[in-house]
Amino acid sequence: MTRHDIASSLLTAIIKAEGAELCSLRAADGQEMLWQAGPEWPRHAPLLFPIVGRVKNDRFRHKGQTYSLGQHGFARDSLFTWVETGPSHCRLRLEDSSETRARYPFAFRFDVIYAIEGDRLEIAFEISNPGNETLPASVGAHPAFRWPLAEGTPRDAHRLEFSQAETHPIRRLGSDGLLDPQPFACPVEGKLLPLRNDLFKISAMIFECPVSKSVRYSAPGTPVIEVSWDGFYQLGVWTKLEAPFVCIEPWHGMTSEGDFDGDFIDKPGLLLIPPGEQRRLNHSIRVRV
Repeated sequence: MTRHDIASSLLTAIIKAEGAELCSLRAADGQEMLWQAGPEWPRHAPLLFPIVGRVKNDRFRHKGQTYSLGQHGFARDSLFTWVETGPSHCRLRLEDSSETRARYPFAFRFDVIYAIEGDRLEIAFEISNPGNETLPASVGAHPAFRWPLAEGTPRDAHRLEFSQAETHPIRRLGSDGLLDPQPFACPVEGKLLPLRNDLFKISAMIFECPVSKSVRYSAPGTPVIEVSWDGFYQLGVWTKLEAPFVCIEPWHGMTSEGDFDGDFIDKPGLLLIPPGEQRRLNHSIRVRV
C-alpha cells in the first residue's frame, strides 16, 4: 500500500508511505489546504530526521569516523512501513538499517502517528533508542500550506497570529545554509506577522525560542489554519521566494552554527535519548472553514 486516507466528518488527510508524508489535507467542503508539490518545490510536508537543516559541509564526526549526511536527513526520502491503519488514524515506522548506518551510525526507531479528531489532524513523532549508546537526533515537521489560501485572495492579506507576543530576535541562514551568527530583529508586531514576499529574501525565518505554542494562518474570507506544538523548541517559517506556499515548521533542533566543528553528539539542540528510552513530540493542524 502506497497511500492511506483518514477522515472525520470535517477533515480528510492522505498519507503516503514514502517519507510518511502528509500529501493532502482537505476541509469538509473539499478545499485543499496543502501545497500540491508543484514545480517550485516538489514536496508537500516532508519530515526532517535525524537532522534539521544542515551540518557543516554535510559531514559530521562520531567516535573518530566521518559520515556524510545531507540537508534534513534521510527520512523524507525513505520508505516507511505501515504498522497500523484505520479509518481515522495510521502509524508508520522507519528503523535503522545497513543503509542508514552508513550515513548515521545509530540504532533508532522512528514512528509517525496521524489521527484525525473533528477538525484537527494530530501528528506524533515517537523516537526510540533500541541501541546501547545515546541516540542523538533532531526532528521537525515541514508542512507547506497554500499561499494564497483561496483563489483571488491577495498574498499580502495573509498573516500569522502567534498565541503569545514574540519579541526575541530571529535567526537566518547564511549563503552556506548554516546558521548566520548575526541575530535579526523579530518581524512580529506583538502577536501578528503580516506575510509578504520580502520577509523571505534572505532565507527562512527561524524563531529560536518562541514563547508561543501555536500560530494561526489566515486571511479575510479564507479558512483558518492553526498549527500547535508540544516538545518542539524552534519554529521555522519559509517559502521559496514568491512561490504559492508558506511552510510553518515546528522543530527540535536546527541547522549547525557555521563555527561548530565538534563531534555530532555535542551539536547544540539535539535530542539525547538514552538506550532503551523513547521521546514523543506532538503537533497538530486544525482547519476551521
